[in-house]
Amino acid sequence: MAEKELQVREKQELQTDAEHTIPGVVFTPAVDIFESEEEITLLADMPGVPSDGVTIDLHNDELKVTGEVETQGSKNETYLLREYETGRFHCHFSVSDRIDQDRISASMKDGVLRLVLPKVEKAKPRKIEVKSE
Repeated sequence: MAEKELQVREKQELQTDAEHTIPGVVFTPAVDIFESEEEITLLADMPGVPSDGVTIDLHNDELKVTGEVETQGSKNETYLLREYETGRFHCHFSVSDRIDQDRISASMKDGVLRLVLPKVEKAKPRKIEVKSE
């Protein structure tokens, strides 16, 4: 079995042609997406974002996620070294009609946002019984 090297993925700044209306850097969070028969789960890494700093909007089948990181330190301090860049996180997803939009839930723990998108009943796989006539 070959060993895999652990590779750290650096923060990636959001790439867009649109103009920013709020000053500062905007990052795209790393996102993992899992699917089961019952739901789709998204895990978004947003280090430093508290749960009350996350905004999730659902409009016209588009789910927008924004996270605000509070800067560390006080106004009286000057940085000597700054390796951790702060800013906002932003990502968006298209939500199909296979998702029960009224039952979407979100939670935040240790800088990881968990979005659970339950599937509608008609989208869940099921076995169809064959009856003899």
